[in-house]
Amino acid sequence: MVPQDLRYTREHEWVQVTAPGTVRIGITGYAQQQLGDVVFVQLPDLGARVAAGQTLGEVESTKSVSDIYAPLAGAVSGRNDELDGAPDLINADPYGEGWLVELAIDDPAAVDALLSPADYTELTEQG
Repeated sequence: MVPQDLRYTREHEWVQVTAPGTVRIGITGYAQQQLGDVVFVQLPDLGARVAAGQTLGEVESTKSVSDIYAPLAGAVSGRNDELDGAPDLINADPYGEGWLVELAIDDPAAVDALLSPADYTELTEQG
């Protein structure tokens, strides 16, 4: 199931607008299924600046290590420190308790350029 209230990237991150100019980011259900059991997550420091497309962190699973990419430019305004002790939250609840970071984004209009739920569904069905 692809939640209809989010935006997506081709790299399988989801983006949720949480307040004007602020978004929450995580990896999709599709991505966590492909990864398998998540055992470690590396997240950026609060205040770190990221450019769109830049590596934001890593998710390590029993199968592989995958980069997380910033879908938008901005500064890290929040991080899910619960993942330090419970990285499996990404598997259990990728769209809720398994979120990764929050960004104060440079251009709120850039969210509209991300993939719609329909576009993301099409992408994953081709994959």
